[in-house]
Amino acid sequence: MKVCIFGAGAIGGYLGAKLAQVDADVGLVARGPHLEAMQAGGLTLIEEDHSTTVPVNAVADAHELGHQDYLVITLKAHSVPGALPAMKPLIGPDTTVVMGVNGLPWWYFHALDSEFDGTRLESVDPGGAQWNSIGPDRVLGCVVYPAAEVVEPGVIKHIEGNRFSLGEPDGSKSDRAVALANVMQSAGLRAPVRPRIRDEIWVKLWGNLSFNPISTLTTATLDIVCTDPGTRGVARSMMLEAQTIAESLGVKFPIDVDRRIDGGAAVGAHRTSMLQDLEAGRPMEIDALLGSVSELGKLTGHATPIIDTVLALVQQRGSVAGLYP
Repeated sequence: MKVCIFGAGAIGGYLGAKLAQVDADVGLVARGPHLEAMQAGGLTLIEEDHSTTVPVNAVADAHELGHQDYLVITLKAHSVPGALPAMKPLIGPDTTVVMGVNGLPWWYFHALDSEFDGTRLESVDPGGAQWNSIGPDRVLGCVVYPAAEVVEPGVIKHIEGNRFSLGEPDGSKSDRAVALANVMQSAGLRAPVRPRIRDEIWVKLWGNLSFNPISTLTTATLDIVCTDPGTRGVARSMMLEAQTIAESLGVKFPIDVDRRIDGGAAVGAHRTSMLQDLEAGRPMEIDALLGSVSELGKLTGHATPIIDTVLALVQQRGSVAGLYP
């Protein structure tokens, strides 16, 4: 099985390092000092009290890898459209594209039993670039749970979690989903194939759409955002607005909003990814995590006054910092 990880940073590097230790032909597309370190000395993965260094086929130019059975994209959502031309050499007639990307996916309305079937989301796929270039029929949904970081070029530290939930847009348990799940499980990862992958997308997005922008505006860590009465109240209101939209589209939430917030608080003094991006001077995932939900509200006719207010504030915060268009 040929698997390419496009965007082999923290999460992509973690996945690539695990798959490189089993029966998979793994290629990694990366750049800069991280790429150079992997090419020179392999990829080192630090897990709990031990580390493993594996040789990897790391490249800057996807032409060196050719067509893949699976292309796993682990870029930030806003980076994907611009990288589409670079991915093109990896996609053959039978390539499955796994979107390991945060936020509401661009393929959301593909193969969905809804009046909005086939609708394209401008906030996450401007001009339909991904829909037209990749094509929704190729897509296998993925919800990424692990936390990892690049501690130095060529070295990934795994922090927590090992689940990558997979799911077909139409809910079927396809051969391609099962085959990939089996390889991932052989590498010690959890890779359940879900019949309702959108439910899981929303449970993760529920926290991301609220905790991330609030923490970015306040610079508070996750435990404070979720326990301070004021910020907890804002997060809860945002999540309830989102829940109304999701449920109108057939989503079923397995937990209630307060339990989801309590789960965020239990993570502790964690700086959310959006806050980390702001502090590091990296572009922020505002549209995928929050703008997309506002767009869905307008599409489905559900008002999102709190979401829209926080969206406007965090967009300006990002713009002032030069990290949002």
